[in-house]
Amino acid sequence: MPALKRNKLVINFHEDNFVGFCTILAKKDRAIKTIIRQHGHPPVWTRSNTFASLIHIILEQQVSLASAKAAFVKLKNHIGAITPQKIMQLSDAELRACYFSRQKTVYARELAQAIILKKLNLKKLSLLPDDEVRQELKRIKGIGDWTVDIYLLFVLQRCDVFPTGDLAMMNALKEVKKISKQTSKEEIIELAEHWRPYRSIATYLLWHHYIKTRNILL
Repeated sequence: MPALKRNKLVINFHEDNFVGFCTILAKKDRAIKTIIRQHGHPPVWTRSNTFASLIHIILEQQVSLASAKAAFVKLKNHIGAITPQKIMQLSDAELRACYFSRQKTVYARELAQAIILKKLNLKKLSLLPDDEVRQELKRIKGIGDWTVDIYLLFVLQRCDVFPTGDLAMMNALKEVKKISKQTSKEEIIELAEHWRPYRSIATYLLWHHYIKTRNILL
């Protein structure tokens, strides 16, 4: 079994162990094995542990990846480096011109203020176990479980995250497992139990299936 990187009950995946974890899952689950056979291994999607990354994730809430990326690029072109201080200086009109909805304008400012006032320290989050990261982030208006899950996956690269609020992942799971679209969230959580402690890896593989079968360009 590939070595795990541990830090205070934290288990991370990275370039060196990702394929090995995929292999472990493929031996346990025929559907996972089929994804790898048909599409190969997914990229190890990652983002830096920065305010900008969290803003990007907020922009991705309930919209397509392409729409969120367009907004993020527009913002970056407008202000350069995306920092809490710069976000707080932008007017509603400027944020609206960068495709921020009224709600996401509020969320971005709440996050910026939390960091400026030192109520949130992203560097310290990287040292905490998943449940404590979730607790800290959800104190901020506009950050719910889906946003935390994506942060844990893409930014902190935690091994056992299962984002049931992500429709693409859930739809892909139903496809590869050949189960009813009406299957409940509770049943799916139970089904995913045998992927522990590598549910993040299974999630990446399911996203990979979703992207490849729909010819989505990232």
